[in-house]
Amino acid sequence: MSDARLRADILRVLDTGVDMPLEDDAFDRLARRVFAHQLETNSHYALYCRRRGRTVETVAHWSEIPPVPTAAFKAVDLVSGDGTRAEAVFRTSGTTRGAETRGRHIILDLELYRRALLPNLRAHLLPDDASLPFLCLVPPAAHQPDSSLACMIDVAARRLGGGEPQWFVDPERGLDAERLARALETHERDGRPVALLGTTLAFVHLLDWLGRAGRAFALPRGSRLMDTGGFKGSGRDVESAELLDDYRALLGIEPDHRVNEYGMTEMCSQFYGTVLRDVTAGRPPVDGHSVPPWVRTRAVDPDTLAPVAPGNVGILQHFDLANLGSVVAVQTEDLGVVDGTRFTLLGRSPGAQPRGCSIAMDILLQDRTAPVR
Repeated sequence: MSDARLRADILRVLDTGVDMPLEDDAFDRLARRVFAHQLETNSHYALYCRRRGRTVETVAHWSEIPPVPTAAFKAVDLVSGDGTRAEAVFRTSGTTRGAETRGRHIILDLELYRRALLPNLRAHLLPDDASLPFLCLVPPAAHQPDSSLACMIDVAARRLGGGEPQWFVDPERGLDAERLARALETHERDGRPVALLGTTLAFVHLLDWLGRAGRAFALPRGSRLMDTGGFKGSGRDVESAELLDDYRALLGIEPDHRVNEYGMTEMCSQFYGTVLRDVTAGRPPVDGHSVPPWVRTRAVDPDTLAPVAPGNVGILQHFDLANLGSVVAVQTEDLGVVDGTRFTLLGRSPGAQPRGCSIAMDILLQDRTAPVR
């Protein structure tokens, strides 16, 4: 079966949206087809799988596909196809050791990325089909083309926002809080709800600035906020409850209109908190992030990488059909509890890289220049 047919089948699943479950046998068939494609076209991943004894013949279910640690994206180019034809290259967040130590996710097909992004974000940030101006606390994608987050918000703002989006972060100068405050004043005065999207750290900087300036807003009812990311490397750490209180006190955005996004440079799909969607549908709000139908998430033991019992804490692994052009299975260093089609994120694994992740990296990097036979 051709790569084009496989791509078309995945796009059909993405276009179905998040409300239509994908039965496990259907997911399994697609995931193993993606796995077979990646064994043929991704030499580093094929060698890694062969060393683990995993081939098309030995993998009988999607759960047996070997996940690649996120750290591997810093060591090798995990691309399933011709990397010279990439439509984008997303890099993990910056480091003091230079760009060469940042992970790279080579994106061969931005349409897969966009088609995974839009229905998922719409369902969680705009479950009421609101048409809202988007105020973005990230740089435009044109100013930061290697940022998957900038790309994600840029696509969402231009496809889903009401009117021309506005941008309030410059890669060199940072957050333009004064100009953003003027925009918030306009929306407060005109009574038009607004959507604010950005990193959690950018919102903390905004809240700090508002506190110092003695300013606060009561944004119109229906305004909402999407934040993402943590405080790694910033020297800041704000408790979630404090953050929600500040969103309410200084922006006028209620806790049930805050949507948290959890995404990774190494994945084409994202995960969203469901509180706003639950409230809009008249359901009791439930904490946690929703897993879209084209992804499977499980928690595994940090040392053995064996799946843990439901409700137990483990390292999160994600199996993402939209990652057709790289690797379908990604192993994080994030701790969480998985409950069916949602998970509760508990933060990064403390201390050194978990033993299971280290072993997986050792297998990947053994004589990595050896030809695949």
